[in-house]
Amino acid sequence: MMKEGQVRIPSGCAIAAVISKEGKKMTGEMITEAMKPMHDRSNGLGGGFAGYGIYPEYKDFYALHLFFDSRDTRKGCEAFLKEYFEIVRSEIIPTRKIPEITDEPIIWRYFVAPLKSMLANLQLDEKEFVARFVMKINTEMKGAYVFSSGKNMGTFKAVGFPEDVGRFYRLEEYEGYSWTAHGRYPTNTPGWWGGAHPFTLLDYSIVHNGEISSYDANRRFIEMFGYKCTLQTDTEVITYIMDYLIRVQGLTLSEAASVIAAPFWSTIESEKDAEKKEKLAYLRTVFPSLLVTGPFSIVLGFTGGLMALNDRLKLRSMVVGEKDDKVYIASEEAAIRTMEPDAENIWAPAGGEPVIVKVKEGEF
Repeated sequence: MMKEGQVRIPSGCAIAAVISKEGKKMTGEMITEAMKPMHDRSNGLGGGFAGYGIYPEYKDFYALHLFFDSRDTRKGCEAFLKEYFEIVRSEIIPTRKIPEITDEPIIWRYFVAPLKSMLANLQLDEKEFVARFVMKINTEMKGAYVFSSGKNMGTFKAVGFPEDVGRFYRLEEYEGYSWTAHGRYPTNTPGWWGGAHPFTLLDYSIVHNGEISSYDANRRFIEMFGYKCTLQTDTEVITYIMDYLIRVQGLTLSEAASVIAAPFWSTIESEKDAEKKEKLAYLRTVFPSLLVTGPFSIVLGFTGGLMALNDRLKLRSMVVGEKDDKVYIASEEAAIRTMEPDAENIWAPAGGEPVIVKVKEGEF
């Protein structure tokens, strides 16, 4: 007889997010609490959060969060870091010892600025420089892993249930205008600290519920442009696709959404608006290898906003709600009600239709 907990839940994984359009700060406690009613969507093999606006005193510096397997690895990585960056602060990330979280690596953060001489030598802009550096450490430095690299934002993740991960990282001590969260139910890959969501590059972070059947095609395409998928998980590739489409190619958020959750050709053919029809056909033709197939719901976090997106067949649940200046997104309404019992306008976005929420200009 199958006991509870022994059966695979293919629609597992929990995602949640909240953003204040006024840029008002919220502690990480609310988003941690929101994960509790979705406890059974995870299996304890990964939980994580991303907070935006959490490092105002270092907002002009890249906040690098790293896992190290030993002190020697940390020392070696730090020496390497100093060749490329000015380090303005270096410290262990504060955690709370709890029995639910075990086997933790050394968890460190650095606030850094790229050395001007290095940028000049390599003739790269800052973001490309940092992205390449992150790829270099994650592919070449055994025992070191950069899991967050944006400005005025940070990712916190571990092997465990998300509500425990939130307590472990003391998220109630951070304040941000936007938070995303993930509870993992890995179906194809092992649970390990680096494999928990969110996956990030620069200020982009992705939490994802689903399975990507196009992973190999997506990965092969994106790796032609210097990205390296090292994490044995399909979600990582979505983060790099978003960085490539938005930062490198200059697409808007909704254009990027029309690439990864592209409408069917039959839908494009029947589009009445000629300009829109032409654009959709262009995006499908130019980026065919970046169409993400399989069931997914994702939330992309970025500086100043969030984007929620379902696959075009809407095979994974996602609900949006609002109250005052806040917008809430989650796999289940119960999570939204935990954050805001009086949430209004609860609705489920259509497949392939992005929900984009931005903080008012100048408020973050």
